[in-house]
Amino acid sequence: MLATRVSRKLLITAGASLAVAGLLAGCTAGTPENTSGPDESTVEGNEATGDTITIGFSGPAADHGWLGAINSAAIAEAGKYPDINLVVAEGTNDANLQISQVETFINDKVDAIVLLPTDGAALTEVAIKAMNAGIPVINVDREFSSTFAARVTILGDNYGMGVSAGTYICEQLGDKPDAIVAEIAGIDSLPLTQARSEGFAKALSDCGLKVSNRVAADFTVAGGEAVTSQLLSAAPKIDAIWNHDDDQGVGVLAAIAASGRNEFFLVGGAGSANAMREIQSGSSVLKATVIYPSTQAADGIRLARLVVQGKALSDLVEIEVPTRIVLNAPVVTKDNVEQYIGSAFES
Repeated sequence: MLATRVSRKLLITAGASLAVAGLLAGCTAGTPENTSGPDESTVEGNEATGDTITIGFSGPAADHGWLGAINSAAIAEAGKYPDINLVVAEGTNDANLQISQVETFINDKVDAIVLLPTDGAALTEVAIKAMNAGIPVINVDREFSSTFAARVTILGDNYGMGVSAGTYICEQLGDKPDAIVAEIAGIDSLPLTQARSEGFAKALSDCGLKVSNRVAADFTVAGGEAVTSQLLSAAPKIDAIWNHDDDQGVGVLAAIAASGRNEFFLVGGAGSANAMREIQSGSSVLKATVIYPSTQAADGIRLARLVVQGKALSDLVEIEVPTRIVLNAPVVTKDNVEQYIGSAFES
């Protein structure tokens, strides 16, 4: 079946949401249009039950820890609100199937669509079709190729991830101008990988360092292990490594353990719970990871609710939801891991 209607009871038992509580807020409860003005926007007003709305959600196949967390967090977040009727399409990596899912949402006249596209460019046309039908689209993580395809776009900061990782490494190696820095990227053809590498190179250049050795994996455990073995064979000495993705990091750590080497430190990416436990242990080469929030679709659910009910963000003077939100990419270390591990995903 193309889509499964999720009851509120099932949603509530889906687990605690990973979304940041209290981020989004609106105005008077139950009013479909925001006529009160910014001075009356409150957290309480946003949380109060309003007119019931139907949100269609289409996301990826949960074949990766981070992607699975994206889906489960969105479902759990919708379950918090009795005024949300969530319709969840089957997770897919097939752009054509996802297009048909969105067309079904349009035909069913849902009130809003939250969409993490398999391919932003491929889903742009059908997203514009939804917008032209008066259905606001919330674009999550992978951008459409037209600004007309979404009412709101909410993103992680891929370039910022690279900057954060490079800045951390600079802080650790600032007194070693000849330090050897390696990089284990994800899928090189993806814009997100390219942006992460660009940010990383820029941050390193600011402290006089550069990437000496670079390999690219495929966001899988097996791929991470294979390319890390190649990297370690090719580079007899390394001072620091940045691995773009904590899911493939499971394989990266396995290859490092098999090599018996520990002269370097490792920085991860995305922010998985198992990576954070490694950091907590203090005995691993993994010393830090850079967050790429798995809350994006959950935040998209909240944003869709605000848009449809005519509400706003309580901490902004602006009386409408912004068109673009980019989430932060903080570095998690042993010093602050307790702050983040509760909302981390399992690889």
